[in-house]
Amino acid sequence: MKIENSSQAAAIIGLINTAVAAILLGVLYVAYGSIFPAWCLAIVPAGVFLCSYLIAWLIIDKIIVAKINVIYRIIQGSDKSKTSTPKATPAISQVKDEVLAWSSVKHEEILSLRQEARFRREFIGNLAHELRTPIFNMQGYLDTLIEGGLEDPKINYDYLNRADKNLERLTALVKDMDEIANIEAGRESMKVERINILDLVEGVFSLMEIRAKEKKINLRFDKEYDRPIWVKADREKLIRVFSNLILNAIYYGHKKGYCEIQFTEMSGKMLVEVKDNGIGIAEIDLPRLFERFYRVDKSRSRNEGGTGLGLAIVKHIIESHGQTINVHSTLNEGTTFSFTLDKA
Repeated sequence: MKIENSSQAAAIIGLINTAVAAILLGVLYVAYGSIFPAWCLAIVPAGVFLCSYLIAWLIIDKIIVAKINVIYRIIQGSDKSKTSTPKATPAISQVKDEVLAWSSVKHEEILSLRQEARFRREFIGNLAHELRTPIFNMQGYLDTLIEGGLEDPKINYDYLNRADKNLERLTALVKDMDEIANIEAGRESMKVERINILDLVEGVFSLMEIRAKEKKINLRFDKEYDRPIWVKADREKLIRVFSNLILNAIYYGHKKGYCEIQFTEMSGKMLVEVKDNGIGIAEIDLPRLFERFYRVDKSRSRNEGGTGLGLAIVKHIIESHGQTINVHSTLNEGTTFSFTLDKA
């Protein structure tokens, strides 16, 4: 039986005490009937019930329920978005369920906050490392030049060029960070237009041709497309998406490998897949692949000159188009990035 309020709880306690008192009186009456008059069998249990009921009701209503009200004010007051006035205390039978539900929600919030704090610490640590590396490199080259290296024709131009490359890397890093911040804050306006995505990808292939030839990576479509494929997108942002994904395929591709672009028509959308047969990505790394500065192979990607923000930018751009991006990969077999765009 569900106990709905303090009166019911007090009545149950009173009935239990009355039953116990009646049984004891009955036993005593049978054993010592001459001592106890018959009217005691009715009056005493009634008195026991009344006293038990009143005492139990006072304890439950004034002490226990009062404490429950405090708990509910805390629970309800912690969710300002739902209501500014705490609701009435529910039935006592609901207390356990509601407190457990509240506890579960708060536990999930705490786990989420801990995870965010961990990501924040990692982000700050990674950012500090990414900034420190080119800055320290430039400082070392410039110190050498200042201390006399500038007069040495064997190293002066070489060190200046190295310092310049590190400055370019630092500039690219700051530019990428600024782009992500603008996208997240919604400060970058979307210039959505009708685009022939085949022409756009061919243009990106041309831009990446030199880098692809260095590793003998074949940039190609999965088949010959005999007519244009029209989509709705921001041209410049879409160029950035394909540039980052194709560069990623080149960086992590095997020599004489390929980067292949495939288009598949869906209901009102165009599925775009960027495939390669490179080194692949371990399953443990996939959930964090789009995090800022997260690197699957830290030493190699830094040597290639990446900022560690390319895939994070890709994710933000695709989401700003109201779409999602997914990745599937197998170690030593290759990786496929897939996302959708609205057809035009």
